[in-house]
Amino acid sequence: MAGFDIREMMNDIDEAPGKVWFWDLEQAVIDADRCVQCGVCVAACPTDSIGIGEDDLPTLVKMCTGCSLCWDFCPRGGLQYESTWKITGNNETGYTENGLGRVHETYTARVREDIEGAQDGGFVSQLLISLLEADEIDGALVARESETERWKGEAFVATTPDEIRESAGSFYNQTLALGHADFKDYDLPPNPRIAVVGTPCEIEGIKAMQARPWTWGSSRVEAITLTIALLCTKSFNYEKLMLEEVRDKRSVDLDSVGRVDVMKGKLIVQDHDGETIFEEPIKDFHGAALKGCDECADFLGHAADISVGSVGSEDGYSSVLVRSEEGRAAFESVREKLYTRSLDKPDSLYKLDALDKRVAFKSLKRAFDPEAPLFIDYEEHIENYAGTDLAPAEHEAVRY
Repeated sequence: MAGFDIREMMNDIDEAPGKVWFWDLEQAVIDADRCVQCGVCVAACPTDSIGIGEDDLPTLVKMCTGCSLCWDFCPRGGLQYESTWKITGNNETGYTENGLGRVHETYTARVREDIEGAQDGGFVSQLLISLLEADEIDGALVARESETERWKGEAFVATTPDEIRESAGSFYNQTLALGHADFKDYDLPPNPRIAVVGTPCEIEGIKAMQARPWTWGSSRVEAITLTIALLCTKSFNYEKLMLEEVRDKRSVDLDSVGRVDVMKGKLIVQDHDGETIFEEPIKDFHGAALKGCDECADFLGHAADISVGSVGSEDGYSSVLVRSEEGRAAFESVREKLYTRSLDKPDSLYKLDALDKRVAFKSLKRAFDPEAPLFIDYEEHIENYAGTDLAPAEHEAVRY
């Protein structure tokens, strides 16, 4: 049911000013093919009215109250996502602003003892294992492989070191991770401490909600005590990338795939013996990418406590950007289990960040301003996007 339809059905009842309904978000973001599948709208809904559909997109599961929060916190809707970058800011010694954003420390790092299946030196896996073993966190929201669909990542809260090891490796589809932030299916203490490993848009949503604490329905956003952003220029639609492009067009049996990685501008698919099945420029897979990612200028994960990725370091190592006091404390918990040195190639990070921003600034239909207010009014957004290929989708009214 479209938003304008419910207004017509209200029969002479004046609508309260400023209301934005889920159907407005649906038309402006989801139906307009701009959704980045972060799950922030699911987490932000105070009445748990938004769920996850079979198409892995947000959907209305019960009555919308028009509270506007799904719109406000959507990084392709009302959230001016770059305004979250300053939330990690403080005046502690050693905290500087440079081309990488606000950082305490930067490293090239890898684990001293290899973790099977881990990528880029295993830093993230070892960090989470060390935090669990030190009782600094009770669980970590990560991605693991679906039990029914090969090479499809799904959201999962790992609560033991073994579960972290079993979830090692990367998946290149979004999991609507924040749609699983109720943590209700896991054996956790009453006030859990959860680390989240996610894409920059997911971290932006978390920091925005934590900066405006109020009731979030069943979501436990307040339980998230550490955020780890994976350096990201784009995410992919699972069906388009792994099924259509990899399995069907390139005749790859997904059961034979042991590793998928994106490095140096190429998608690399290897078998279980580490032999390369194919290696192609990532631009060949642009049609499988989520279109909303083109509007994101946050390759570096500015809002996170720690940002991690392979760019800027030699193969087999991670580039680690420590951005907050929480991030620095977490890094100290794992330092002795790492080989570390100064960041190998910071210029590589600057270069890719600049390219990512050029793409984003061409795609964004609004001003980009990290010092602007957190939210954009719905009407202002519609005005900015009207007449463009990113304008709200129009569709026939459906009545229930």
